[in-house]
Amino acid sequence: MQFNLHINQKNHQVDVDPAMPLLWVVRDTLSMTGTKFGCGAALCGACTVHVDGRPTRSCQTPVEQTLNKKVTTIEGLSTKESKALQDAWVKFDVVQCGWCQSGQIMTAADLLHRNPKPSEKDIDEAMSSHLCRCGTYQRIKLAILDASHHLGA
Repeated sequence: MQFNLHINQKNHQVDVDPAMPLLWVVRDTLSMTGTKFGCGAALCGACTVHVDGRPTRSCQTPVEQTLNKKVTTIEGLSTKESKALQDAWVKFDVVQCGWCQSGQIMTAADLLHRNPKPSEKDIDEAMSSHLCRCGTYQRIKLAILDASHHLGA
């Protein structure tokens, strides 16, 4: 079935099954490979994108649910929050294997957009549904706190 999707501020015409997960449309059909497959059950967060500005697990979101909505992948995230986060990610050497990082940044950017000065508890709550197999949780938290300080500067 043909769909017109609005992804990263551009319209994309795709011909896919309506039940196909958004993750596979983004990765396989549109070749935007920054969004990762982790568990396939919406449990790890590696596949997180924004749908109408909110973090969404794309591995369990049928493409038909994104019609007439704005989808943003890590490739299209270009906010002041994402820039501050990317700088902090480098500063605190957050990435090891990197598999979860795009999903982590998508959720962290949403957190900082909604709450520019989060507490450690706010960060823990926002990020609690993400899994990092390398265990860089403390560095992720430090990077988010650092990014929040730079947003206010």
